[in-house]
Parts: sequence; structure tokens; C-alpha cells
Amino acid sequence: MSTVSNEEAQQAVFYHYKHAFSGFAAMLNASQAKMLAKSEEVVSVFESKVLQVQTTRSWDFMGLDLDSSNPLQLRYGDDVIVGVIDTGVWPESDSFKEEPGMGPIPKSWRGECVGGEQFEPKRACNRKLIGARYYLAGFESEFGKINPDENFTEYRSARDFEGHGTHTASTAVGSISNGASLSGFGRGRARGGAPRARLAVYKACWTMEGKVGVIRTMEGKCSEADLLAAFDDALRDGVHVISASFGDSPPLSPFSNSASDIGSFHAMQNGVSVVFSAGNSGPDPSLVENVNPWSISVAASTIDRTFPTKILIHTHTHTDTNTTDADIGTSSSSSSYLTLYVCIYVCLFHSRTCSPYTRNGNDASGKIMLCFSISTDSPVPSLIMELGAFIANASAVIIVQALTKPVASEGILLPTIHIDNIQGTRLHQYSNMTKLTILPSETAFRRSPAPIVSDYSSRGPSSISPSILKPDISAPGTNILASSCPKPSKHIVGPDDRSVWKFDSGTSMACPHVSGIVALLKSAHQNWSPAAIRSAIMTTAHNLDVNGDGILAQPTTKTANAFDIGAGHVNPLKAIDPGLVYDMKARDYVFFLCNNGYSNKQIKAIAKCQPQDTCPKCSDPNRVSDMNLNYPSITVPDLKNSTTVKRTVRNVGQKNPTTYNVSIVKPNGVQVVVRPTTMRFSSVNQEKTYYVTLTPLKESEGRYDFGSITWSDGSHRVRSPLVVQINNLPAQSN
Repeated sequence: MSTVSNEEAQQAVFYHYKHAFSGFAAMLNASQAKMLAKSEEVVSVFESKVLQVQTTRSWDFMGLDLDSSNPLQLRYGDDVIVGVIDTGVWPESDSFKEEPGMGPIPKSWRGECVGGEQFEPKRACNRKLIGARYYLAGFESEFGKINPDENFTEYRSARDFEGHGTHTASTAVGSISNGASLSGFGRGRARGGAPRARLAVYKACWTMEGKVGVIRTMEGKCSEADLLAAFDDALRDGVHVISASFGDSPPLSPFSNSASDIGSFHAMQNGVSVVFSAGNSGPDPSLVENVNPWSISVAASTIDRTFPTKILIHTHTHTDTNTTDADIGTSSSSSSYLTLYVCIYVCLFHSRTCSPYTRNGNDASGKIMLCFSISTDSPVPSLIMELGAFIANASAVIIVQALTKPVASEGILLPTIHIDNIQGTRLHQYSNMTKLTILPSETAFRRSPAPIVSDYSSRGPSSISPSILKPDISAPGTNILASSCPKPSKHIVGPDDRSVWKFDSGTSMACPHVSGIVALLKSAHQNWSPAAIRSAIMTTAHNLDVNGDGILAQPTTKTANAFDIGAGHVNPLKAIDPGLVYDMKARDYVFFLCNNGYSNKQIKAIAKCQPQDTCPKCSDPNRVSDMNLNYPSITVPDLKNSTTVKRTVRNVGQKNPTTYNVSIVKPNGVQVVVRPTTMRFSSVNQEKTYYVTLTPLKESEGRYDFGSITWSDGSHRVRSPLVVQINNLPAQSN
């Protein structure tokens, strides 16, 4: 940096990372960055990228009843501190009030409540919301000063503007709140998975204006420089869990060049579990995000609640009834009937133009608009079709699209109904001679099949580490009701009466469900490592829906596999008492990095080498192979010949002595031999090792097949997914 003066260097630096890891963020040009990287004292230089941000029924659906007598659940995450890195918080929300009887702030807490625009610490923070910070420097260095448009003014503070952070935080640890609903939908008691846990908010994601067609939108953007600062402070402050609903879309960066991966590695070394969203790029394969093996990546699924709406079809001869799903928060939920004795107005949308093309001009006054998305490669968002109907003065809109899509988050423009293509085609056939009566929407529970993996949820295999199964687990993420902030909605057209409650969908919503469960586990098992907690969540997951059938994966009706759902759908009550766990230490992950081609210098950019856990050298002859990383799943992405994999489990059950027997579901065309077939434990924390030998029984060129290995003592079922890709066909000669 000889060409840069000390004063210029100081002005260029806007973050010093000094608590959990050592480094800084600075504005440098390409030549300066290249020169800095050549220094022997510098471990790594990488560009700061921008990442994207990604309930009244969901917790009951997973078995976490507020009236449960389970002694391990009754603590509700008491005194566990959950850090949420997101778009901030709306502190006045009922979800962040102090629970009756909540004790003082834990003595281990070292953070603070930082004031800012419309965020007064003495009013905003309490014994529930115990900390709040915000990070602007990275975002503003890339996008300029915030608040360029008074209509889209952000808060220069930890206060949430967009609502994403408030929603995720309340899902994870929200206090119990009676009477939650949005326009009557989803009415009930809302709460987070760990309602007695403490919340610390780190606002590192900021609202940017965008466009979907003609609609101005808000979307959260997170600078990696800000994210690293948030991780650094969170670990210094003393959080126990970090919930991170954001990610980087493929092509993924190496772990040594990723703020999320570096920050979460240091969290793991400090005993802090990090939970990430898996991404919303499904259902195509290999687009899963946040794939490092030291954190948890969460897929999204549905719950058993729907909002059916009856549509009466009046023809010249008779009346038929169709039942379908209503949009969320529309006036179709009112107590009065919506009867429109008019012809249906048909509208076809082309995704490339996002503008309506109609048969009868542009005025749909007094009519119901029936909207089809006719694109096969890029379906039109329902919001665009809703806007088209609003602009055309329609009285209501019926949107025809796959019902695998989540309903709109707010539904503020006009009454909206979603129907599938079969129902839509039928209405289209009657469009010149049909009158409709739309009855008020209802809320229905225990609808099956449920859960179903949501179509938008990103799928495996991992694009950069295929030997590690990702996503790890699935949790509720579609149409989740949680707290929001009563600020301008994403639409600039139409009325805006958004509630302090909001339905939203995405793996961003699934992530805090698991974060809340991790807080429960931390409360019940304070000495468990992040690896042990992840193991408990994965090995106790279930793969059957409410009817006892295999869980399905949208958009088709196929049974979900491990690339859709990870180990399965999270089962929190079972996770509290898993029986056996697969544990790991930081050095195990270092060996994983060695096996994936990372140099010692790159590894030092990721790992904090402490005296008690010095970074091992990649040349260490005792390093384990990639497949022998003690992960709770077994993935062999390139099986050519007979291969043996090693796993070690630790007994954490309270009933001793105990004996576990193995059962195997073999992947198609693979012989699986486990030895030993029985493991006997005489005490808590005793460890046993077993070996799995996989032999291909067919020739194949890259097909994945799925199975499982389950250990059971009669009380516990410890299941590990088994994923094998046979790739043993001889190379073709020219």
C-alpha cells in the first residue's frame, strides 16, 4: 500500500473486525486490493458481495402446544439469547413485550441497545428485546446514502422498515400474543418457538427500491461487509443462536470468500449455532444456498392450514360449487357475501411484458377478472395479475396458477381468489354465460396432505460440496403469520391498510422456526455443541405426512427425497431427546476444508486458530477423508467401487444400559452392509463407532438414489439419510 498515504488508508477503512475474528473492510480499487493480497501478513482479500434476504398454526402443527406438559419444553428457551441478523425490528410489536415473570437480562449479555432514527433505546429495548445494533457502512459504500426518495425512506437505526426482520424474529422467539390475524385469516394465539428466549437484533440488511413490472417494490439487500460486522458483534455480545435468513445465489463463492461462511465458522468455534435459509430458487436441482457443513440450512414446507373459499357458478340451467384457496387479507373474508352477477372478464398475461392483454378492452368495471399466466418458462407473479385487475377497475380477481405457489403476502388491492388450471379452464368455458357468487373465506385446519415441500424451496445437491447433504432439514415456510411493521406496503397503487401481522412465505420463514427450536435445545442441553444440536434435529426428523404417507415435494406429486427435504421435516419434541448424536469439533471441519482443496492460508481466512484447537495442517497424515466427516447424513457423490464410511455416535439418552439395533433402507442398486449391527451403551456420553460399506450393484452414470440407516433402542429412532450417486460406467473412447 505504498501508493496510499496513512490518511487515505484510514479514510478507506470503514469496519475493523476485532472481536470474533481479525480483519477490516475498506473501499479499495482493483490494483490496491491486488497489492494488499500479496502481503505475507494478509491471509485473504475478497470482494464484499451483496446478499438477498429470503405463527398462529405452524408451532401447533409441529407439536409444540403451549399447554404441553413436556418438562424439557416448559422452559420455552428461557434465558437463551437469539441473535437475528436481518432488516431490523419493530420494537412496539406485541411479539417483543416482556413475558410475565421474565427474569433480569442474563449476566452473560455484553451487548447494547444502540439508538438511532425513531429508535429510542429506553423505549425500544426491555428484558425481551435486550439488544439492537445497525450497520450502514458497507451498504452505503456500494449503493450510496439511504433515503434518496421520501416515499421509500429507510430508518437509519435498528428499526425495521420492510418487515422481514420483524417477521423472522417474532417467528423464532416472539412472546405469546392473543388475537393475531390478518383481516380475519389465521386468527389465534401467535408466538415464537422459544417465547421466553431473549432477542438481540443486528440490522445488516437494508431496503432497496426495485420493480416487478410496473410495481415498485422493496427488497432487502445485505452487504457482506456489514454482515461480517454483525457476526463479529453478535459473538462478542454473547448470543447463543444466530438466525440468518439471507443468502447468495449460485454460483456460490468458496467458503474462504464468503462472509456468511466465515462468520458462521467463528460462531461454531464459540459454541454458537447458526441457522440459515436454504434459498428460494427451487425446484431446479443444485441451487441450494448456505451449504457449509458447520451450520444448518433450512428448506421450506407447508402446514395443514388452508383458507378455502366457495365459488358458486350460476349457469342457465344449474348452480355448481367450487372450493378453492383465497388470497390472504382480502375483503373476500368479510361477513357479507360477494355476489357479482356479471360476465367473467378474461385476461391473459405475458410474463415478458407483465401487462394485460384482454378480449374486451381495458375496462372491467363491475366484473370479476379471470387471469391466466400463459408463460411456461417464467410464470407471472400473482401480484402483477392482481395489479392488472385493479388498474382495469375489476371488482375482484380470480388468479389461475399452480396452487403450489404461496398466496400473496398482503393482498391489499382487491378481493382475490386462487384456483388451479382445471378450475380456471372450466370457468373460462363458461365466461360468456356465467354469474358467480363468492362466499366468505374460511380457515380450515388438519388439511392433508401436509407437510409438502414448497416448490420455491432450493434443492440439493450442493454445487460446491456435494459430499455434504444440503439442505439439512425442512420446516414450515409457506403462508406463515407473524409480526410485521405497519409501514407502506410494497405497492404504490391502491389502498394501504397493512396490519401489524403479516403472512409471508419463503425459506426465510422456515429458518427462524429452526432457530427457535435450537433455542429450546440450548435451554434444555446447555453443554451441547452446534454439531450435536444439528444432529438431534436431523436424526429425529420425520418423513411421513399427517396421513402416514411419504411427504410430497411440489410442484409435482412425487415423494420428497433428501435433496428436497434434507433429513426430513423438523420434529422438535423428538429432537429434545434424540438418544444418540453425531458430534464434531472445529478440527474436523478443517480437515473437510483440506479435502476440498483449501490451502492452509485459505483455511486461516475461515478459522480462528485457538491454543486449545490449533488449526491442523492439511498435510496431517491422520486427517479423515471427506466422506468420514461425522455428519448426521451419509452422502457418496461418486461411487465407483466398494467404499466404507465411518461414523461415531455419542449416547445422550437417560435410560442406561441400552442397546441400539440397526435397520437399513438400501438405495436402489446399492448393497449396504453396516457393522456392527448392534451397539450397546452402558452410560451417558459413551461413544461407539460403526462402519457402512457401500457396493454398486449396477452400472450408472450419475444417477442419485436414496436410502437411510436407522438405529433404534425401542424408545429412540436415530435416522440418517443415505445418498449415493453411482458413477461407474467406463469412459467412452472417441
